[in-house]
Amino acid sequence: MGTDLALAAVRWFDRNARDLPWRHPGTSAWAILVSEVMLQQTPVPRVIPAWRAWLDRWPTPAALAADTPAGAIRAWGRLGYPRRALRLHACAAAIVARHGGSVPSDVDALLALPGIGTYTARAVAAFAYGQRHPVVDTNVRRVVARAVAGEPDAGPATTAADLTAVAALLPAEPAVAARASAALMEIGAVVCTARTPRCAECPLRTRCAWQANGAGGDRPGRRTQRYTGTDRQVRGILLAALRESRVPVARAQLDLLWTDGAQRDRALAGLVVDGLVEEVAPSRFALAGDA
Repeated sequence: MGTDLALAAVRWFDRNARDLPWRHPGTSAWAILVSEVMLQQTPVPRVIPAWRAWLDRWPTPAALAADTPAGAIRAWGRLGYPRRALRLHACAAAIVARHGGSVPSDVDALLALPGIGTYTARAVAAFAYGQRHPVVDTNVRRVVARAVAGEPDAGPATTAADLTAVAALLPAEPAVAARASAALMEIGAVVCTARTPRCAECPLRTRCAWQANGAGGDRPGRRTQRYTGTDRQVRGILLAALRESRVPVARAQLDLLWTDGAQRDRALAGLVVDGLVEEVAPSRFALAGDA
């Protein structure tokens, strides 16, 4: 199958790719890095306005590094998993300190930045710098598992074998390989979806081992993780109160926000341990760097 599958994906992508702002010509490497961090576990429609607002405020790593961690947490708003805001702030500071404020193009240098993992480093190298790297997220792993291996789903986490399998599909020309990575990801996001793949519309259907095996159609969806009543919800409520206040908030005020005292204390302690919140005075709390 080799590169034929990737080239078919590129042809489809050229006609059908979503018009996402971070795909526009001239988008900076910093803007692409920010998009990749924001898109982790957050849907595209929620990311777009937050991404634009973030870059309006901090168009370069130096601009973010000059601001406080609290500013990043506050701007993160309701995107979820707010530790990503802290990681982006730390990443910006490292880019300024180590690379003169320019996002590096080398994968190893990207991997050495705070909060940048295997996927994000390769995504930035490919999408910002047009390099040939296997960019493997959940969507790509699912497409390759189905089209190449004939399996309905991939394993629970990206492995070295996944990187090798995707690398084998990429065309030799770096710019085409980078576009193929984006194309495979797009097919997984909008066509070869986890629960209801649109196999009849898939540009890879004639090459798909899963289809050849007689599979396809609806798949059982993953069970949605419960949110209501979880520590994550309580953390979000406490963090929202601190984000909306420009002065430290007394524990007594936070105590009013959730009736289960043990859960509330556990959530607050977790925010402190994660570096999102600081106890700036006895029983008074603020966002990190806000006091």
